Amino acid sequence: MALSSLHHVIDLEWMLEAWRLTRKDGAPGIDGVVAADYEATLQANLEDLLGRIKSGRYRAPPVRRTYIPKADGTQRPLGIPTLEDKVAQRAIVMVLEAVYEQDFVDCSYGFRPGRSAHQALQDLRNACMDRRLRWVLDVDIRKYFDTISHPHLRAFLDQRVTDGVIRRMIDKWLKAGVLEDGLLQHPTQGSPQGGVVSPLLANIFLHHVLDEWYVKAVRPRMRGPSTLVRYADDFVMAFAAVRDAERVLAVLGKRVAKYGLMLHPEKTRFVDFRPPRSGGDTHPGTGGTTFDFLGFTHVWGKSRRGYDVVRQQTAKSRLARGLAAVDDWCRRHRHRSITEQHRHLTQMARGHYAYYGMSGNFRRVGWYGHELVRVWKKWLSRRDNESTFCWSDMNELLKRLPLPRPSIIHRYTT
Repeated sequence: MALSSLHHVIDLEWMLEAWRLTRKDGAPGIDGVVAADYEATLQANLEDLLGRIKSGRYRAPPVRRTYIPKADGTQRPLGIPTLEDKVAQRAIVMVLEAVYEQDFVDCSYGFRPGRSAHQALQDLRNACMDRRLRWVLDVDIRKYFDTISHPHLRAFLDQRVTDGVIRRMIDKWLKAGVLEDGLLQHPTQGSPQGGVVSPLLANIFLHHVLDEWYVKAVRPRMRGPSTLVRYADDFVMAFAAVRDAERVLAVLGKRVAKYGLMLHPEKTRFVDFRPPRSGGDTHPGTGGTTFDFLGFTHVWGKSRRGYDVVRQQTAKSRLARGLAAVDDWCRRHRHRSITEQHRHLTQMARGHYAYYGMSGNFRRVGWYGHELVRVWKKWLSRRDNESTFCWSDMNELLKRLPLPRPSIIHRYTT
């Protein structure tokens, strides 16, 4: 059922909640306004923003384009909205979430309330072990956020949301444009990453293109059990029967192409994920015996009781990228006081352990902690007055200012 009257729930109290949920420490947009400036007259600003949204006078400003490195060495384009635009997006997203959380299926985990990447990882691990799903499609959609079809997206939205105010705001964000190196571009497809509305629109698009198709058309036709685990545009499909996996792979490219998307020919793989035979020999397969998903390499190992278990280990590319970030930060900030450096490196270590601290991954988490200390010591020894800084000095420093110890945060038993 399409809902035609939703914007009446957006009032000043709603906008104040949207402000509370908006991240305040992000980079400023093209207008340079930061949270402290906007908060000085918060209520007046929100009342004015609310009036412009409901009357149609709101103009979505272009996003500022920047780039962040990806694991494969390329760069991911990121759009940075203005602070006020972030608040407006959050207000609309709060409405859309109330509608679409009833529709989204259980296989979707990305950018949804109460769901996380670790839940997706655990679901995939349990499916491979408990349901014996041994044939995996490791799928990558080429430049997904840049190739979302606006006509198809509008058609999907028509099925559930026809409220004029909300649809007008979504259209303005799709047409807002991107400012890069002083040039303003207005792309005819895609949704710039960076704002909170973009992940939700991407979820809605793949919900219709992929999730519903799998639940209603694919799964009932499979000979054996299967699963789909999706986090935003990253997803993996696993099957108990090799023929099922081959059939889906044969039609998956045609399915996404129907809506203007394309599978990455090099990153989309058919993986023989059966556990190794006794003696360590692997099964002959077409795509290898491991695959990466959400920063973890999935590989078979042995439990303490001798059972075959799926180990989720930090992907080598993610480990290298994390250590490169530590090295770059220490190099650029080696002039800061040791206390300031310790505070920041503590945050980096805790963030790494909080995500990668999974059962069975202690060796690579520990290696990150070891290398972090080594990199910090290297750059401390290159300070002007610390040319003789040696390991005994480093050990004394760590006694005074200890770094977080590598730890397992997400545990499961087998």
